Amino acid sequence: HVQLVESGGGSVQAGGSLRLSCAASGYTYKMWWMGWFRQAPGKEREGLAAIAADGTTAYAGGVRPRFTISKDNAKNTLFLQMTSLKPEDSAMYYCSADPLHMTNIHPASVIPLFDYRGQGTQVTVSS
Repeated sequence: HVQLVESGGGSVQAGGSLRLSCAASGYTYKMWWMGWFRQAPGKEREGLAAIAADGTTAYAGGVRPRFTISKDNAKNTLFLQMTSLKPEDSAMYYCSADPLHMTNIHPASVIPLFDYRGQGTQVTVSS
């Protein structure tokens, strides 16, 4: 199993930035993809970005250039740098991971289906 713990969420004004972190533990070496998705109240889960063990990244449409995914392999930590935040970015943000070597993933729909996910961190953007 893999444990994922998100941090870095909070309240910010529109135009501000946040960096989310996800500390991974357990069988992290088995995970091929790690990613982020979000869910706002009353809305579907929305995959944002994922990064593979070989460094390949996949972003949902409209995410770049405001959001950037990265990871620190030595610290088993995943990041999501978010800039120019908008009120519509307000949501619970989740870290996720999957061991399958999937290629050409459709980020928006696939990332929320990854096998493992954390408890989430809340992001609130005020206008």
